[in-house]
Amino acid sequence: MRLLPKEEEFFNLFIEVATRAEKAAELLQQMFTSHDRAAYCAEAIKKLENEADGITHEVVNRLDRTFITPIDREDIHLLASDLDDVIDRIDGTARRAQIFRLGAAPPGIAELCTIIRSMTAEIAQAVRKLRGKDDVMRHCVEAKRLEEEGDALYHQMLGKLFDTEKDAIQIIKWKEIYDILETTIDEGEDVANDIESIVLKHA
Repeated sequence: MRLLPKEEEFFNLFIEVATRAEKAAELLQQMFTSHDRAAYCAEAIKKLENEADGITHEVVNRLDRTFITPIDREDIHLLASDLDDVIDRIDGTARRAQIFRLGAAPPGIAELCTIIRSMTAEIAQAVRKLRGKDDVMRHCVEAKRLEEEGDALYHQMLGKLFDTEKDAIQIIKWKEIYDILETTIDEGEDVANDIESIVLKHA
């Protein structure tokens, strides 16, 4: 029996946010590949983002009232914040797509969404295993590999957009979408780095 028990609920809250980010990434991919589902996907993503915000606030509130934490306080705060940033960026992409009233996506958009979906799946797996720290690093390494793949694809497809699109307004709109997708991938790498740091610190 512990006199000063550690609060373990943080792991469950991390899983809740990571799971919502994974689902939001799936919906984002659908949004750009099934145009008739775009409005539904955008609203579903917003709902998931709102839920993730609530869970992230619960992490912060719990941190304020917990005496002993299972991992360092600064790591809890950073991981919660960076996980929330990922789903915020996904929601931001969906919002922009709705505002811009975009048509068919140019080459590369679907592929970048696939990378984001794969990355959020790896992150979710890493978060689910974080409590036991077993086999976590493999998922972090794969998430970081996906970031490198996404970065290369972003530059390649952005160059292609400027080479092939003649409408300046369309270039502005799609460049912003490309930029937010690339930032989302970067945010995913930040989460992988956070998790990797936690595992190494507590090995």
